[in-house]
Order: sequence, then C-alpha cells, then structure tokens
Amino acid sequence: MSMSEVDQVRLSAASAIERSRERRRPIGTKSVALRRQHLYRKLGRVLVAGGIVLIGAALFGALIQPLGFTGLLALFVLLIGVAVLFGKWPPFPEPRQQDLPKADLKQLAGRTEIWLEAQRPALPAPARQLVDGIGVQLDLLAPQLQTLDASSPAAANIRKLVGEDLPELVAGYQRIPAGLRKEAHAGRTPDETLVGGLTMLEREIGDAARSLAAGELDKLATRERYLQLKYQGIEGEEPLHDNRP
Repeated sequence: MSMSEVDQVRLSAASAIERSRERRRPIGTKSVALRRQHLYRKLGRVLVAGGIVLIGAALFGALIQPLGFTGLLALFVLLIGVAVLFGKWPPFPEPRQQDLPKADLKQLAGRTEIWLEAQRPALPAPARQLVDGIGVQLDLLAPQLQTLDASSPAAANIRKLVGEDLPELVAGYQRIPAGLRKEAHAGRTPDETLVGGLTMLEREIGDAARSLAAGELDKLATRERYLQLKYQGIEGEEPLHDNRP
C-alpha cells in the first residue's frame, strides 16, 4: 500500500471517528433528560423483573424443594438473562421527522433536539454551529411549553416553527445530492440557503421563548405591584390621618 493510500485510509478513519463523536454529542439538555428518563424506566423494569424472579425462586425453595447448587446457578443465569433482556428492550424511540409535529408539546423541544443531533454530522460546519445554538434556544423554550395550553394559537405557531419548519429545512437540504450543494441556484448555494434559514429559525425560536417568558414576567410584575398597593400604599400619596381629637 502506497503512502497516499495509507493517508486516505487514515483520513477516512479519522473522519468516521469524528462523525461518531458528533452523532453522540447532545446539542441541549432536554434531549439528555429524555434519554435519561428512558434509561431510568428500563432500570426500573430490570429491578421489578429481577425481584419477581427472586420471589419466585424463594417460594419454590420454601414450598417445593431447596434450590441447591444447580438451582442457584440457574437462578443466577436467569437473573443475567432478565437484566440483558430488559436492559436492551425497549430501545429508545428515536423521533422521525413526520412524528415531530404530533409530539407531546411538553417533549417537543427535547425530541426535536434528538432529531437534530442525528442530522448534525451530515451538515456543513457553519450549519452545525447554528444547530448547537438552536439547541440552546430550545432549552430556553422548553420550560414555557410545560404550562402552555396545547390548543392555544401560540402552541400551534411553536409546533409549526419547531416541529415542521425547522425539520423540513434540514431534511430538504439533505435531499439535495452532495455534489450539488455548493452549486449556486437563484444566486445562492444550498449550503448558504441552509445557513440563512437556520439563522432565521434560531432567532425566531429565541424570540418565541422570550415572548412566552415575558408573559410570566408581566404576571410577576403585576403581582408585585398588587402587593405594594396592598401593604405599602400608593407611592406619592400621603397616608391618611385620623384628625379626630
């Protein structure tokens, strides 16, 4: 093998490792939280199933016959099998693009982050940086979605922005053959169009998060003003005095 071929193999291996690292790297905390919740549920199933096996073995040993060495060995193997089975099943439900618009509003930010994390390695470097920024904005938006009425116009707008417009922009770029992504069309290359669209969406998602949070801040300011009026009196007014002798 020539030196050029060795270099190509080395570069290919390094590229594969980098793509693997990029694929595992989360872009936000909500995707991590969803994966952690799934892991905890699987661990709970392992513990419940293992407990059932142990109770069954104890009852068998107490009511029918002692387990003995062979029985204990079989019990050990059975517990390992239960741990392996429930440790792998069910697998984490990776979101698909068509599922995002119908996702539970409380999980929309996290599931969109997970979907973007899977697409991120195939995007150009400037777009990957913007995807990271979108992950930050989705983290800011997520707490507001926990209490937002799912039937409200604001919820519908956020579903369209986060669950439809954002995934379609990324998926539309990926449908373009790799060799054509740097060729200009109507004055812009697909790479430039993708970066421009992600920039706009990052800003829109951030504005949505701040707008929803502003509503809560306005409520907080109103409550604070109410307490001031109730307990401190209106600013600028002299307290009333009783002039009776």
